[in-house]
Amino acid sequence: MFVYIMHEVVNEKTAWLILSCAGYRHTPPPSTPPLATHPSMRHLFRDLQYPIQDIHQRTRPGDRRSDMEQDRRSFLHRCARSGDVVHAGLVVTLLIGVWYAQALEVNTGKVHFIEVMNGSSVLLPCTYASCIGIKNLYFNWQFKDNGTLVKLCEAIIPAEGVEPNVKIYHERVEFVGSSKQNNISILLHNVTFEDQGEYICFARNPKEKERNHSAVFTLYVVDELKVVDNTLTLIIVSVLGGVIGLIILIMVVKAVVLAVLNKVQEKNKECLVSSSGNDNTENGLPGSKADSKPTPKA
Repeated sequence: MFVYIMHEVVNEKTAWLILSCAGYRHTPPPSTPPLATHPSMRHLFRDLQYPIQDIHQRTRPGDRRSDMEQDRRSFLHRCARSGDVVHAGLVVTLLIGVWYAQALEVNTGKVHFIEVMNGSSVLLPCTYASCIGIKNLYFNWQFKDNGTLVKLCEAIIPAEGVEPNVKIYHERVEFVGSSKQNNISILLHNVTFEDQGEYICFARNPKEKERNHSAVFTLYVVDELKVVDNTLTLIIVSVLGGVIGLIILIMVVKAVVLAVLNKVQEKNKECLVSSSGNDNTENGLPGSKADSKPTPKA
């Protein structure tokens, strides 16, 4: 069953590539038969159907239980020997990874809404990306008007780098995208309050089994743009700057005071040493200047 799902999700070449990575060695003929009948897959389908079909076909009256046990052991032995369970798990894992990797991605930017003034022009952004490339990529823009989808434009991009021939269905819509930049954005001129709502960027890549992808961009129309009051922000920034400056000033004053105190202590030590030497000289203690006088001659 997983083989059938894989064949429906990915293209045939990718499916055989995944099976080869999973351990199924084969050389596909020019016209590849269905996966269920391919020689490299026939043994898997036979093993999966063997416990049900072959048991009933080969069961004889009187020894039904023994045949079932023998067939079950034979099936388990073949599965353990051929590693079909491991292969199946590996194929499913690769299938999920390939499915996500090759999916077409449609994006309207990090911010999915915009607020514009009445009577101005606005850009409705949309880009696409695909790991396996595109071929005859179909896209369109639609406006959701009270639950009804109104098509604004549509086109087909034959291949990468080829500019599409865009059909415009709205007089104030202009296509400003480029296939060289994977850009399918449009420009809406002279915006009115009726233009407010959701705009859907839709794309479909035939190389991905015609799966649909879309992104929504919301437009808000106002009389005038709101002026953002930055007073609170300025106050907070000023307070933080003052606190940081005060901390730096305290650290500088502390460093200066410590340096002055160290110099004062060094001078005090020098004074103590010199004063102790003078006291020893006056008292005639050993090591003083009195000991250095010459001995009187007889």
